[in-house]
Amino acid sequence: MFKAELMERAARFRSAAEDPTRNVAGCPALVLNADYTPLSYYPLSLWPWQTAIKAIFLDRVDVVASYDREVHSPSLDMKIPSVIALKQYVKPSEFPAFTRFNVFLRDRFTCQYCGDNHHLTFDHVIPRRLGGRTSWENIVAACAPCNMKKGGRTPQQAHMPILVKPIRPTNWQLQQRGKAFPPNFLHETWRDWLYWDIELEA
Repeated sequence: MFKAELMERAARFRSAAEDPTRNVAGCPALVLNADYTPLSYYPLSLWPWQTAIKAIFLDRVDVVASYDREVHSPSLDMKIPSVIALKQYVKPSEFPAFTRFNVFLRDRFTCQYCGDNHHLTFDHVIPRRLGGRTSWENIVAACAPCNMKKGGRTPQQAHMPILVKPIRPTNWQLQQRGKAFPPNFLHETWRDWLYWDIELEA
């Protein structure tokens, strides 16, 4: 089947499912790597149902589980996939991007001076005026009051010891952090593929 025909068929599925009463927009697919582990825990690797169906027609993924809901085209009815696995393994990069969000995730969304989790910003451990760099090893999450209190001083000068020494995390370490923050909604078909740090029911 030619690629153009595949894309046209996926477009038919999209137009056939635009009825808001069906709520198919709320049916994302959990994306697993070829080794059946999630591509990402935080944010959770999810694709819109349209993208998942295109990938199925292009033979890039296997369907692992499906929702009860269906989409329709003139010639085909198809259940919406809820879990898909890539056919070709995607090797994750060793280190994550150095972003404000990833710094917060590394530091578990808590101030590294007092442990609070409100009004977070970030702080240069060694102030820039003293030669401190903007790097994984010199940036920590800090609440606004602690940031103001510390000012342009080092933690030693301000008598504000750091709870955990900042490091450059690997992607694996950051994903392990992400397991502690499961999303509000987990579809039942996803649970066998996710391992969250939450208490299991007896």
